[in-house]
Amino acid sequence: MNIMDFNVKKLAADAGTFLSRAVQFTEEKLGQAEKTELDAHLENLLSKAECTKIWTEKIMKQTEVLLQPNPNARIEEFVYEKLDRKAPCRISNPELLGQYMIDAGTEFGSGTAYGNALIKCGETQKRIGTADRELIQTSALNFLTPLRNFIEGDYKTIAKERKLLQNKRLDLDAAKTRLKKAKAAEARAASEQELRITQSEFDRQAEITRLLLEGISSTHAHHLRCLNDFVEAQMTYYAQCYQYMLDLQKQLGSFPSSYHSNNNQASVASIPSSASNVIGSSTLTSASGLTMTSSSNITNLKESGGCRKARVLYDYDAANSSELSLLADEVITVFSVAGMDSDWLMGERGNQKGRVPITYLELLN
Repeated sequence: MNIMDFNVKKLAADAGTFLSRAVQFTEEKLGQAEKTELDAHLENLLSKAECTKIWTEKIMKQTEVLLQPNPNARIEEFVYEKLDRKAPCRISNPELLGQYMIDAGTEFGSGTAYGNALIKCGETQKRIGTADRELIQTSALNFLTPLRNFIEGDYKTIAKERKLLQNKRLDLDAAKTRLKKAKAAEARAASEQELRITQSEFDRQAEITRLLLEGISSTHAHHLRCLNDFVEAQMTYYAQCYQYMLDLQKQLGSFPSSYHSNNNQASVASIPSSASNVIGSSTLTSASGLTMTSSSNITNLKESGGCRKARVLYDYDAANSSELSLLADEVITVFSVAGMDSDWLMGERGNQKGRVPITYLELLN
């Protein structure tokens, strides 16, 4: 027999098998043929595997959206990954915002209150961008990659073996149908032999499929460890961001005098001459709506050395133990201390005492 004859016969046999399975499948759907049911344990394993695959895909895709909201960037990274090439380094949104802030602050002048604040904010945003990049890299390695390996590896093998089991089951049921239809003794003997072979092949494939499916429990355990890694990466990221912003808030709170000076000048310049008599009042309202204690009252307080009640305008976190933290709208007692910086007063709340920035206060009559 030459190779061509062998190929033709194999092709004919394959076509016959495919036709037999198609007929069996169609008759089952129409209710004209019996169907061998899988045992309950195997059915449960198949259902668990399918459920795992569906939810793993959803979690994986949404995690990708969370880590990289830009769909075009996700597609580009996917293409580079498939080409087994490293994607070009992409500047993150916090890093870009940070650079804009730094450039603007430099343009306005680092010696001005606004310029200085912009530079500090920009540096913090860039740190957040770096932390964001680290979160993406860690999460991709420890969480997304294992999930993707399951979908593209383990589950594809399961799906392949499941398809083979379906074919073996169709072959078995087709053999059962032919045995029922066989009349002659010779035909029955051949059908019985075919049934034994197909039953053996089906049982073997069912066992192979079962062993693979029972590995889903191990997959869940592995994915649980990966989930813990993902949570830990997020915890590290948010802790870093919180600390960065806390440090920034303290830095911005350390130079309120410049902020007061800039806004005070702007507000005084915007007041018409006909309303100049309000300058001597206890407070000024700037163009931005901020209320500030007037310099005349502060001077009087410092010269008299007395105590006054003051309402806190904004929350303030003490930078060190010599300062007093403040809550907006609370009323505290303030007084001056000889030799203290002109931008600060001593504040007192019950048994607590510490320096407080003047620009956070409104002196009360």
